[in-house]
Amino acid sequence: MKLARTALAVVLAISACAALAQEKWVIGQSAPLTGSNAAFGKDTREGALAYFAAVNAKGGVQGKPIELLTLDDKNDRKTAGENAKTLLENKNLLALYGFNSATLSLDAIPQAQAKEVPFVGPFTGANPVRVNNPVLFTLRASYGQEMEKILNFWTSLGLKRVTVVHYEDEVGKQNLAVVVDYLKKINLAPQAFPLQRNAQVGQKEVDALVAQQPELVLSTVLSGAAAQLQKGLVARGRTIPMSSLSFIGADQFIVAAGPSAAGVSITQVVPNPTSSLPAVRECGAALQAAGIKTPMNSTQLEACFGAKVLTEAIRRAKKPVTARTVLDALNNLGAYDLGGFTITLGPNAHHGSKYVDLAMVTREGKLSSR
Repeated sequence: MKLARTALAVVLAISACAALAQEKWVIGQSAPLTGSNAAFGKDTREGALAYFAAVNAKGGVQGKPIELLTLDDKNDRKTAGENAKTLLENKNLLALYGFNSATLSLDAIPQAQAKEVPFVGPFTGANPVRVNNPVLFTLRASYGQEMEKILNFWTSLGLKRVTVVHYEDEVGKQNLAVVVDYLKKINLAPQAFPLQRNAQVGQKEVDALVAQQPELVLSTVLSGAAAQLQKGLVARGRTIPMSSLSFIGADQFIVAAGPSAAGVSITQVVPNPTSSLPAVRECGAALQAAGIKTPMNSTQLEACFGAKVLTEAIRRAKKPVTARTVLDALNNLGAYDLGGFTITLGPNAHHGSKYVDLAMVTREGKLSSR
């Protein structure tokens, strides 16, 4: 009898846990919370968490709160793929969101597709995520659009010798190829400057970059590597214009490079975080309410925007709400105005934004649009 009561208690406890789990919507994320790109990963998590917290404080969506479940991938592709597998085993998962690069997304997207789970808002505009895929939805401009903005500006000033700093891997080589294709149209060819992902950059690399005698350095790498190169150039007294894709993480780069960041131009795929747009103000208020003491940066803002899009998709999803009905809602989102910033998604339009701005780092360590 005692054993029977114990077994019954276990069954009831499991049932209670299962019922409790059903009382929330789960969004899964893999991000580098530790390691070389931890600052960027934490910002992508904070921006989404803050918005979901604001939604939950008002009663959630479709009667339930949203939980963001983030697993640390340490900026490692294999780990990100394993994290995706773990997250996709959660029966309450509605979407995977906010993987921090194309490299970290490569092994996750096929898994999401196999289970018909939306893969939303990767923090990258690289070619591997600019493909037609039934579950993939991007919410930012492509790197091609960002590079066009950069190269249009600098080549109009007569600069011709372009060095592309890129990672020596699949995604990095594709980024280089985008620049090659663009410059070919105006009878120019860039010089390649490959780096190993997650490796330190020192004097040897700075000397090799200077030896190429570039008139423009176009960076497609993360904040740490780009900051080390820029600090090395400044220390040598070399003033070479540097422009970077948004992938760098502008605020993370400014912190890493310190005073050396001044003069570097960086593309932005969301409005300035100090903008008066209602969508920007809403995200800023959400971060403050979540206890974030520092001013909102562009990475947090982008993460917040993505969380808002996902929340709207859950709100519009037909009951019973599942990953499949959220996928349908995303496919039928149309032109969704977040508050002065519009994301457009449809059955044949899974890339939601073309917005690109080119901003320069001031001596005060702020971003100022050109």
